[in-house]
Amino acid sequence: MSDSSSGQFMYFAFGSNLLKERLHLANPSATFFSIGRLKDYRLNFGLSEKHTGSEWHGGAATIEESPGAEVWGVIWTLSNEHLSSLDNQEGVNVGIYSPQEVSVETDEGVILCRTYQMNHFHPCPPSPQYKQSLRSSLQRRSVAVGSNASLMDGSLGISTSGGGGSIS
Repeated sequence: MSDSSSGQFMYFAFGSNLLKERLHLANPSATFFSIGRLKDYRLNFGLSEKHTGSEWHGGAATIEESPGAEVWGVIWTLSNEHLSSLDNQEGVNVGIYSPQEVSVETDEGVILCRTYQMNHFHPCPPSPQYKQSLRSSLQRRSVAVGSNASLMDGSLGISTSGGGGSIS
């Protein structure tokens, strides 16, 4: 995850931090590295037991282990100096998310990345604003969304063909 010799770490984003502008609010060193696929996990939306309100006015994205499923997202390279600001942005300090190390498949091979999983998860549908943020992010990155096509039962307008995907 962290390459201390280069002073950087890799971060796998699958929710609102797919959007560069959102990620750069607290982490200006973030640069796009690759699109990647996290195997044996699925995307879900909800709230943490400790955080019943939400800046998004609805559920936020999280990952859950699910054999055979996959989550597509973006891998960002960040400076080690932004590790704590990324943790704070994800609510680690208040117990909303916990950092995880995951192996993400890319065209360049498997990359060890930091990502986040919601604590004390309770399902909750995402708000229209959150769905629009994800839709915009996916469109900008042309993410091959694969199984992410089931996001909110297809309400993002994602269609798939041959394992990749597009936004309609």
